[in-house]
Amino acid sequence: MRTIAVSNMKGGVGKTTTVVHLAAWLADFGQRVLLIDADPQGTVSHAFAIRSQHTLADVMTTACSAEAAIVRDVRPRLDVLPSNPAGFALEAALPPQQRELILTQQLATVSGYDIIVIDTSPAMSVMNCNVLLYVDELVVPVGMDWMGLIAARQTLLSVSEIRRLWQKPTINAVVLPTMVNASTSATRATLAALANDPHLAPHVFLPGIRQCLDLTYATSSRQTIWEYAPRSRGADDYGNFARFIAAGGRVAKDGKEPLILSVHKGNS
Repeated sequence: MRTIAVSNMKGGVGKTTTVVHLAAWLADFGQRVLLIDADPQGTVSHAFAIRSQHTLADVMTTACSAEAAIVRDVRPRLDVLPSNPAGFALEAALPPQQRELILTQQLATVSGYDIIVIDTSPAMSVMNCNVLLYVDELVVPVGMDWMGLIAARQTLLSVSEIRRLWQKPTINAVVLPTMVNASTSATRATLAALANDPHLAPHVFLPGIRQCLDLTYATSSRQTIWEYAPRSRGADDYGNFARFIAAGGRVAKDGKEPLILSVHKGNS
């Protein structure tokens, strides 16, 4: 069972849009997918119009099992473990011992899925540490601005350090440019900076996701881009990215194996 987190320490980079469309495409492709909303803002739950008695906060505090909190068949082959603002107070409710491994322990009994995809909040919280110690793969969306690039670099370095401290094995990382508009100087400058950044360049998936207003409209309609505008740029780009992830999700440069975050290094 593959486990993938979508994470960036900066908000507004298309993180939830990416996780929703990645999970939805993989499910439509025939995979059995569990989408976990680990962001207390509960944006994934809003995107699918989910209302549930139990949430991830209940699972983390052992008030219920993960199986009891999962909302089944949000789309065919796609289940969701939702979140809500109760998660903002979660850290105060967690025991101090081994609190970073609670998610791993609580998901140990979850089975029947090909892939688990997890949305995260834009911060290095205890919840995010739980997620990043649980997953084997990482997608880092990065918007076309300087601060987004800095946050992406900080995210990769933080993940590497977290896993080093806990002696966890390597994790495959993909940096996904989002909101790409090649006609703007901001996009051109950010893509150039990504290409020249020693931490990020080995992980970048190109051409990324182009700017597409239909993605915003689809979200407000609580639909995926393929349900709302299947012939749009957003549908094409997220389809291409999801196919790449389905095929293994490793960025190769010059025919060589990609660099991956290592427990032995502080960078990629």
